[in-house]
Amino acid sequence: MNDTPHLPPALATGIGSLPGTDAREAAKAATGSFEDFPHLPELPARGPGADMIGRTAGLLVELYARVEPSGWRIGDRPGRDTRRARSWLGEDLDALEEFTQGYEGLLKVQAVGPWTLAAALELKNGEAALSDPGACRDLAASLAEGLRLHLEEVRRRVPGARLVLQLDEPSLTAVLRGQVRTASGYRTHRAVDRQTVEAILRDVVGVHDGGPVVVHSCAPDVPFALLRRAGVAGISFDFSLLTERDDEVIGEAVEGGTRLFAGVVPGTDAPLSDPAGSVMGVRTLWRRLGLRPGLLPEAVTITPACGLAGASPGYARSAYAHCVRAARSLADNPE
Repeated sequence: MNDTPHLPPALATGIGSLPGTDAREAAKAATGSFEDFPHLPELPARGPGADMIGRTAGLLVELYARVEPSGWRIGDRPGRDTRRARSWLGEDLDALEEFTQGYEGLLKVQAVGPWTLAAALELKNGEAALSDPGACRDLAASLAEGLRLHLEEVRRRVPGARLVLQLDEPSLTAVLRGQVRTASGYRTHRAVDRQTVEAILRDVVGVHDGGPVVVHSCAPDVPFALLRRAGVAGISFDFSLLTERDDEVIGEAVEGGTRLFAGVVPGTDAPLSDPAGSVMGVRTLWRRLGLRPGLLPEAVTITPACGLAGASPGYARSAYAHCVRAARSLADNPE
């Protein structure tokens, strides 16, 4: 899409979550590892409100959520759980600001996208917001406004940065296929119409006015074409889940200028091959698609396959360093 904001080349970055509970250590790791594309870390090990759903629920405007035994539920007023989520986000922003003094360049912030949020947040009756089209629209509008304010806050703290917004949508494919389970677990919510999914995504993507938005999903069968129509500048995915039937949409995405965030480094502790070995699959895909090798560094950013919350701290640091080395290998030797 010609009106999609351009995402300049950047060799490697993280997905978002890291192990541990120390905001300063996490900010140091994210900014020190990725000197040209750091990100705001998330630390779900701190508990409810630091998890991806609770953290994003804390961003909502005029909608609030609290923790119930079954998960996060929308309520009428901000309570302890909302305050905790906002406090931890503030702590993370303080740490990021400390380690990005004078920084000029790309900086990524992450939030849960509207459809994964609708699949995870419960209404008062205990069913997911996904069960109610009106609730889905209200939730998306609240999220859009919350993201607008959040981006303003990050701009104020790191004025030299060019912000990239990442929307985490691991449930998107399940929403489109009618695979999200009801509260009872005995049935599933009906599939949401693809045009509705695309329209609401486009509205939320549009909140980052003039700035690039990336959608991340480490689930199989990421809907590349739908996301591109919704106006995203990049798509982040677990590279190991691609199959040859994805070739055509991947080729169209690259030729249309969509940046691929290829998750090639495992998200939990695993032996790491040599950096060139980690990106061998990317080179193979490129050859299969008949794409120009010199396009690789412009079209691909290397990341872990998913967030690193479940990894050991030592592995998380190694995985970040490995992403940088693997990306450098791809840039230096794209053939």
